[in-house]
Amino acid sequence: MTAGPFAALGLPARPDLTDDDIRAAWRRIAAATHPDRADGGDPARFAAAAAAYTDLRTRYGRGEAYADLTTPSSPAPGRRRRPAPAGPPSRRQTAPHPEGPADRITAPHPQTAPHRESSADRITTPHPETAHRATAARLAARIRHGRPALLALRTAIAAAITAAAFAVAGAQPAAAGLTVGALTWLLLTARHDLAPPPR
Repeated sequence: MTAGPFAALGLPARPDLTDDDIRAAWRRIAAATHPDRADGGDPARFAAAAAAYTDLRTRYGRGEAYADLTTPSSPAPGRRRRPAPAGPPSRRQTAPHPEGPADRITAPHPQTAPHRESSADRITTPHPETAHRATAARLAARIRHGRPALLALRTAIAAAITAAAFAVAGAQPAAAGLTVGALTWLLLTARHDLAPPPR
């Protein structure tokens, strides 16, 4: 397992590192490698450390980076891998470069040839209704296994702020602004009350 952005900052690959740990490691490496130093620094290492700091500066980013290191790579969901061709290769694959008129094999130009889609070329996409049901089921599972009472409390607070804004200010821009603020707060804080998505 390579340590990726953790190694670029000289830190162990652990998800429990704090913001202060990341910030201190970034400052240490930036001071030693900055291109404005009298000795020219190390621009490549500075750029790698800056990218690593961007990835690891939040708890969520550290969790994602650690998960990327610990889970094996897999093909994109919904996409089938193309199976290896069975049997001998076709004539078109083994045809030599044309030497002369007698040796020429006439094959259509790849840009003008009609594309025949095989079942291996198709990307399997679920029906939209099935995809919506699956997404709703995943969200319900995340709510159920998270902290549903706290999530309900946050939702009630956002609804109360919205109702109070419209009761006091009426249909004015200030009420819409408070509503957007309450919904933004709800979206940014509610994810902490959801269980992490299954991997």
